[in-house]
Amino acid sequence: MKIRYAALRARGRDGSVVHRLTARAWRRLGGRMQWRLARLRHRTFLVYAGGLVRDDQGRILLLRHRLWPAYRAWGLPGGYVDAGERLEDGVAREVREETSLEVQVSGPPAAIASGFRHRVEAYYEARVIGGDLGLDAAEILEARWYPLDDLPDEMSPSLRDLITSLGPRRPAV
Repeated sequence: MKIRYAALRARGRDGSVVHRLTARAWRRLGGRMQWRLARLRHRTFLVYAGGLVRDDQGRILLLRHRLWPAYRAWGLPGGYVDAGERLEDGVAREVREETSLEVQVSGPPAAIASGFRHRVEAYYEARVIGGDLGLDAAEILEARWYPLDDLPDEMSPSLRDLITSLGPRRPAV
């Protein structure tokens, strides 16, 4: 499958003003209050699953997240896994929700990390098998395919290290 756009910006969709105001309020809450609210919704240990989605040229799909601080707004598609959901299914669901792309998730996790208290992160290699790139304007501002040697500056150092440590390999699915 050929992906038609190297970059796509989320444009005004239904409720875009509401999404901007919600994002602004979320950012102003600060980390401690954000975690308290997340714990209300997710009563147990939080499990985050992210997808290392690569195109035919080996570039990695990164998203500029509306709800993340500007200094680390770029990241991988992903999110919290629902209770009873397999990690691989959580990755596929989150990629679909955020980008409209269908992916096939392969193998064991490519990496396990935890940079936050009460949260574990599992990252999986994924291959696009369908869909056209379209963004969830409530969460995502922009999507781009980046070569590993040209990742954006506005990314957390730990995520940058994780991505570059995995190298240019492609998923074997």
